Amino acid sequence: MYDFHTHTFLSDGVLSPIELIRRALVQGYRAIGVTDHVGIGNLEFVVKTLVKDCAQATKRWDILAVPGVEITHVPKEDIEMVARTAKELGARLVTVHGETIVEPVEPGTNEAAVRAQGVDILAHPGLISYDDARIAAENGVYLEISARKGHSFANGHVVKVAKEAGANMVLDSDAHAPEDLLTPELTRKIALGAGLTEEEAHALIELNPQQLLAKLGFDAVPQTPNKVVTG
Repeated sequence: MYDFHTHTFLSDGVLSPIELIRRALVQGYRAIGVTDHVGIGNLEFVVKTLVKDCAQATKRWDILAVPGVEITHVPKEDIEMVARTAKELGARLVTVHGETIVEPVEPGTNEAAVRAQGVDILAHPGLISYDDARIAAENGVYLEISARKGHSFANGHVVKVAKEAGANMVLDSDAHAPEDLLTPELTRKIALGAGLTEEEAHALIELNPQQLLAKLGFDAVPQTPNKVVTG
């Protein structure tokens, strides 16, 4: 399994970065993006911490841990600057908290995110427009199908518009606690529930993540699940 959107106690999650990665490994993950919420004030601290923990986990365990950020409720005019700074500090993955229908995200955030250099994923983009999805397709920004309650309400719309616009999609947990981590059965059900066919669901869950990792510059990713037996 692949998951590019998770949180630790560096923002509003409950686990340390290293414990989150360990639990993902036990769950059978191949790769995990650790993407805590950031603005300009906490950006440096979060990125430098995640870079160290992700490097340690990747070195010692059979999982690719990707240090990243989720740019959250940042003024839309500053999204590109924060994304560029995050990459300069060592973040390998930059997501932007999109215009979910259950939170007061500034209108125009979706457009600013898909236009910004350095942004890789637009998370839970809500009622994203065709024009913004088309820009995402042109700029290689992936649109997220979300497993998180509330954010997932617009999954069907995101799938419909992304397919019309030719935008790539990725399915993420937006995990804040261990029980939020994905399972193969859950990811398949979320994909089918969003209106995808079995073939499209397979591409969303297996092929698109590998393409995204290649885009991010990774070429050594475990190709089979690595569920760890404990106890």
